[in-house]
Amino acid sequence: MIEGIDRHSAAPMYDQLRQLIIDHIAQEGLQPGDPLPGEHRLCEQYGVSRTVVRQALGQLEHEGLIERVKGKGTFVAHPRTPESLVHTLVGLYDEVERRGGHVRSDVLRHERITADAEVAAALELGEGDPVIVLERLRHVDGDTWSLSTTWMPDAIGIHSLDADLRDSSLYRLLADHGVIATHGVRSAEATVATHEQAQLLGVSTGAALLRLRSVSRDESGRPIEYFVAYHRGDRSRFEFQLNAENSRGALIRIA
Repeated sequence: MIEGIDRHSAAPMYDQLRQLIIDHIAQEGLQPGDPLPGEHRLCEQYGVSRTVVRQALGQLEHEGLIERVKGKGTFVAHPRTPESLVHTLVGLYDEVERRGGHVRSDVLRHERITADAEVAAALELGEGDPVIVLERLRHVDGDTWSLSTTWMPDAIGIHSLDADLRDSSLYRLLADHGVIATHGVRSAEATVATHEQAQLLGVSTGAALLRLRSVSRDESGRPIEYFVAYHRGDRSRFEFQLNAENSRGALIRIA
């Protein structure tokens, strides 16, 4: 960080400091996890108040460029993948691939089971009817990202049973068999990690997670999948495209 704060500039000092930190990361070729100067050092180096420093760091943290770990310091953040998964029928694999990344999955469970009350209601089946369950721990560019469980009616999920889904898209596999999602309902809500989820996702028990629930249907209105996915809050964010035309009634219900 060679340049200083221009006190005659119309730009706020915290915004100037924010840009200086970004420039420093780029010029030094810092990588995710590399340490950055702390608040006290930044105050001394640039002759600014702690309030200015905290505003700059807070903005950078909000933008996902840095991570502040209590008791340890400030670090270059691991990149977050912007996901459109809340409001589109795209899957994680296709969303990340579209942005030049790669998804790998650990398949934890993939078998035929009987539907419980929740799954049966979501898929409009009878309780006890056969369904295919697929549980996967998803990794994006080597980082643990999400834990998802997908249930499919037996007639649909059977196409997946012999497939290797460690490095491929379930949606593409189903499309190859003429099963295409055209509409559905998807929700996102905040939750915290259980002990088991925390161990799989590499976070602390009680850490913040985003939980997605989704039912997808084909053109005839038939449910083709129901899934619940838990995403690490520090590895992903969700983007919403808004316009005036669909602003009314877009949010149907919060349950």
